[in-house]
Amino acid sequence: MRSDIELEREIFAKLRLEPSISHEDMAIAVKDGVVTLTGVASSFTEWHTAERVVERVLGVKELVNKMIVGRAAGAHRTDAELAHAVVNAFKWDVLVPADSIRVTVTNGQVVLEGDMPWNFPRMAAERMVRNLAGVRGVTNLIQVQEIPAPSDVKQRITAALRRQAELDAERITVEAKGHAITLRGTVRTLAEQREAEDAAWRAPGVTRVENELVVDPVAAAMV
Repeated sequence: MRSDIELEREIFAKLRLEPSISHEDMAIAVKDGVVTLTGVASSFTEWHTAERVVERVLGVKELVNKMIVGRAAGAHRTDAELAHAVVNAFKWDVLVPADSIRVTVTNGQVVLEGDMPWNFPRMAAERMVRNLAGVRGVTNLIQVQEIPAPSDVKQRITAALRRQAELDAERITVEAKGHAITLRGTVRTLAEQREAEDAAWRAPGVTRVENELVVDPVAAAMV
């Protein structure tokens, strides 16, 4: 087991190595493997990137991101301007069905609503918004429409997990009930937990994923 001090030092070192992060305004606290980030991020992209860096660190059991997103110099937009920028960005992305998405913006916080037949464009829309200047947060309320789930949806997800280089599919069990998928087992990092959930969402007909995977590098190594 790694101590909290060791985890804090590694996280700080990895954040310093990430060129897109201005780590000077961030603070890190670790207690029993639970990491809390506080401070100010210059953009929502930086806020999100910091999360991804921490998730990849072995020994981190949970992440609480309390950072706020400040207004970067030259990035100030009114809510109306930002909403217009989001809608225009969707129109230029062939992966995002712009006509299916409703956009509202309040104090730089973007809310996406609508219905889509697949989770992939739903997440593509969120990623696009995340990288726009002036965005201070994204809430993705887009619903995935129910389409007939294939009878082998469980096998498809299991096969997708096996194709993920960072995952050990033998430590993950997949339970399929209609359109809902439940993942159980152990993974080594928060990043692996998220990757497994992403793999489940990519299966056709899936409208809900319950991620009950436990982050435990010691238990995972013993399986």
